[in-house]
Amino acid sequence: MMAADYMRQKLTSFTEAVFPVRGVRDQRQHHLLRPGNEIVTSLPLQMALYFNVFFFPFWIITCIVMLDLKFLYLQEINQFIYITVYVIMSGTEVMRLYLGYLGNLQERVPELAGFWLLTLVLQLPLCAFILLIGSMPFPVERAVHIVFLGFVVFEVIIGYIALKVMSNHQVMKFHLQQFDDVIEMQNGHPYSETDPLT
Repeated sequence: MMAADYMRQKLTSFTEAVFPVRGVRDQRQHHLLRPGNEIVTSLPLQMALYFNVFFFPFWIITCIVMLDLKFLYLQEINQFIYITVYVIMSGTEVMRLYLGYLGNLQERVPELAGFWLLTLVLQLPLCAFILLIGSMPFPVERAVHIVFLGFVVFEVIIGYIALKVMSNHQVMKFHLQQFDDVIEMQNGHPYSETDPLT
């Protein structure tokens, strides 16, 4: 373990000697103590997304099997509605889970906002529609829709809280960066205009 740390330290020193970067180490040490650089990834949202990813294939397989069993007994309009809703929900769910993972783990506000909007505008109404207005529901079908609706409602609430915290955090980081830039200008830039190397 000590040999690996020693090797890492030597490689870091060599890299900084060959590719000099202006005060990166000082800035790193400085920013580690700043209040705007803590991680704000939402653990409850990530747990919900994690379990939702595993539940989604079970949900879609159950929906397809149940639709196949009752397809011939449905009216043509209901057949069309079911197929359309399941196709839209499946495509939206893949995109929604991807944006949720990306936005939450990498702290990207646009992706997290896209996840939250897809959850609120598409998945929540469609899931409620299938659960409440769907015709001839089997008990298994109703059970998987209730669990799916539980995931969606929980992710709408937790996603809103995570989005609010993350956007406030990004604003604070922006203001801290502006403050650091002002301090750097007041203290003098490492590479001034009189430096012959610039």
